Amino acid sequence: MKFLLVFDFDHTIVDENSDTWIVKCAPEKKLPNGLRNSYRPGHWTEYMGRVFVYLGDNGVKEDEMKRTMTTIPFTAGMVDLLGFIGENKELFDCIIVSDSNTVFIDWILKAADFHKVFDEVFTNPAAFSSTGYLTVQNFHAHHCAKCPKNLCKRKVLKEFLDKQLERGVSYTQIVYIGDGGNDLCPVMFLKKDDTAMPRQGYALEKKISQLAQDLSPVACSVVVWSSAIDIMSYLKLLIKE
Repeated sequence: MKFLLVFDFDHTIVDENSDTWIVKCAPEKKLPNGLRNSYRPGHWTEYMGRVFVYLGDNGVKEDEMKRTMTTIPFTAGMVDLLGFIGENKELFDCIIVSDSNTVFIDWILKAADFHKVFDEVFTNPAAFSSTGYLTVQNFHAHHCAKCPKNLCKRKVLKEFLDKQLERGVSYTQIVYIGDGGNDLCPVMFLKKDDTAMPRQGYALEKKISQLAQDLSPVACSVVVWSSAIDIMSYLKLLIKE
């Protein structure tokens, strides 16, 4: 009996958007209007690439970025939840599927000593160039019309499950924990024994409710959370069953 926990990162594990948090490093803690207005829907990664160039051009170094990123707050109850999962790793496989980037997530998880809780992190690859600039790339290419160009979370989840099956690992239940519009695509892939846990008041919860109103509800169970303690209570019930 093993459960797969799939976490989004921004506004789920941490209570902010890591990509906008980095702006605290910019001169006067803001971006010029031209740069801010250059974002095109579905092309967030390219936009962040331009933000990182701007930070690099303004002399913002890796250690300053790291110091800033490790002050990002965890969502209420998340530290307890991740501690609980860490203590019960024999029951839970745990992955992150996020539109953030490898550098930010790695810094944040390691600073709080939570990196061992997660078996794998699927996010946009990032690295510092030889000139000290942070660069970021799209996670993959895909053909899903619903998702941003750089990341279809359903595709990531499906490929992960296929790979696990090849290793002889299958799951009693998948629990998907997220908040954003780009979490809907993987939630619609879940089966009736699985559970989607959308964060209360965020886009994912609204989109799931809209589907139910349109009489095409998602196949899985839906359990809304506002604090990660709600998620922990749900997981404790699952283990007892």
